[in-house]
Amino acid sequence: MSAKPAGLFDDLDRYVSAPRVSDLAVSTDGSRAVVAIAEPDSGGSKYVSALWEIDVDGVQPARRLTWNPEGSSGPAFSAAGDLLFVRRASADDEAAALWSLPRSGGEARLVASRAAGFSGIRAATSSAVFVAVSDVHPSADTEEADERILSARKDGKISAVLHSGYPVRHWDHDLGPATPHLFVSDGNAARRITDSAGGALHEASYDVSPDGSFVVSTWTVPGALATSRTVLVKILVASGERTVLVDDDAADLGSPAISPDGQRVAFVRESLSTPDDAPRVGLQLLDIASGVVEDAVPEWDLWPTNPVWLVDGSGVLVVADDNGRAPIYLVRGGVASRLTDSDAAYTHVHAGVDGSVFALEASYLQPPHPVRIDPGTGEIRRLLPADEASELPGILTEIDATTDDGQRVRAWLAVPHDASDTAKAPLLLWVHGGPLGSWNTWSWRWNPWLLVAKGYAVLLPDPALSTGYGQKFVQRGWGRWGKEPFTDLMTITDAAAALPQIDETRTAAMGGSFGGYMANWIAGHTDRFDAIVSHASLWALDQFGPTTDVAYYWQREMSPEMAVENSPHLFVADIVTPMLVIHGDKDYRVPIGEGLRLWYELLSESGIPADDEGKTDHRLLYFPTENHWVLTPQHAKIWYEVVFSFLAEHVLGETVDLPEALG
Repeated sequence: MSAKPAGLFDDLDRYVSAPRVSDLAVSTDGSRAVVAIAEPDSGGSKYVSALWEIDVDGVQPARRLTWNPEGSSGPAFSAAGDLLFVRRASADDEAAALWSLPRSGGEARLVASRAAGFSGIRAATSSAVFVAVSDVHPSADTEEADERILSARKDGKISAVLHSGYPVRHWDHDLGPATPHLFVSDGNAARRITDSAGGALHEASYDVSPDGSFVVSTWTVPGALATSRTVLVKILVASGERTVLVDDDAADLGSPAISPDGQRVAFVRESLSTPDDAPRVGLQLLDIASGVVEDAVPEWDLWPTNPVWLVDGSGVLVVADDNGRAPIYLVRGGVASRLTDSDAAYTHVHAGVDGSVFALEASYLQPPHPVRIDPGTGEIRRLLPADEASELPGILTEIDATTDDGQRVRAWLAVPHDASDTAKAPLLLWVHGGPLGSWNTWSWRWNPWLLVAKGYAVLLPDPALSTGYGQKFVQRGWGRWGKEPFTDLMTITDAAAALPQIDETRTAAMGGSFGGYMANWIAGHTDRFDAIVSHASLWALDQFGPTTDVAYYWQREMSPEMAVENSPHLFVADIVTPMLVIHGDKDYRVPIGEGLRLWYELLSESGIPADDEGKTDHRLLYFPTENHWVLTPQHAKIWYEVVFSFLAEHVLGETVDLPEALG
């Protein structure tokens, strides 16, 4: 009998080269849809996107629209049906220009270019106007002055930035000296409509009115002691005049969506957390004329995101984490009604003129793909055929358990096809990041099926602090990271380990970001696991709090007392499990100092320190050019290869060669 051919999850080269859908745009009349599909470039060292038009009925094959080697991204349709997008001209060009591909056909034409580039296109639905973001230097009062400053810095190899406010960097890049501004275009060039913005539009979300006369945007307001919060502003396109629409001193406001009649704004309100109280997230509606704000769904216990108006303005579509899924809800008349009943998560939601809903759908059974949903019947129609990423090496099940204090905890469990009571699979506990999040959707970066293909059963639990289980579940772990989240994880691990197809004598734990924090905490509080992998992890909370890129956010929860009670580094002497520490130098969310200190203290203070010859069972995988996630194809491959080798040695008792490129 011939061996089964290797699948996508058996071959890392094929896996990192697999096409992945990353964006969706739908025309105003609903007749056209475009997705961005990313693949490695010709050198295999980065992902680049091409734009593909898909049939809105899912019948005809997709048609590639762009072929630029540097990729095209950020698709949006103009009111006339032309496709707007951004792209770089060459590998040497750091700036992405605005382009338009006419609905009538022909070649794409350049709309506008700036030395700083453009991003974030939002188009009016009944006007030629669209807006985008581009950086401008604070002292530049003309385009010529801005280009002169940029050229002087580039030619002089000047990277210095003089700051007078906070923050100074974000995720993986430094901020300043140029800051984001809004630009408007009618398809011919682009002009700036914001002056003296400072950092107010950093990470802004915004929408343009249907008639193109105004923009509603978030606006960051700095406060005392390096704090900030976001308000909503209205900016007139003709003059740039700016007025504050909503200023809530107890909340951050985001994701504004203007109604089809231009009279209302739906937006998300997130209360400012404190050391005692977790944030609350809700959907609110603003009547622009009167300034009256109301809760769209009073007392809703889920957290809505990214509101989208129905075309007739009668309701708002949102997505909310819900019990390990992220369904679409229709909010109307003070009630949130669930539209999708699948086990999937949805993003990039668009409302069609015929009442249908377009979105990207994903789950642990299949990667993101475009769908069209009939809200009346619940029918979900795929608009692209399934690919080999849907051919999984195992089965997905769902389990739950009850903690000692009576709390239900649930998880996904991915198990190899051949696991049984006579061929038990080793168990890998994989803890999600956030911590305000949920294991509820496909991830190319954190993919359990690669481990399942190696024979592991992978447990994906949602402990206290996870979203989708109500406010009390978040509050249960707030400020108590090492308490209920930890006991929840141990409880659900016990339940998985007791299953007949699981080998409870061979186990490992792994996590990234907050999941890495939990991996560190687990290492110092139990010896039940054979190996622990800690990626981009928080180690010393008193150090992490003021050095992360958004310290003001974390300090809302992280009082000095909380940091002392929940910091893993205080338990380093109790660590007796081999640990693989992974960190990228360009990670500014969890700075490299966390990984370096963890590594040094494992070797010098842990229960299994380096011996007299400097040898250790611990390992450090360091990426000088990677960020919080490790995103490039070649390094994602090495990440998995090293994890495979480390787990094989300590969980399976096997030797798996490391990549030759590591020396």
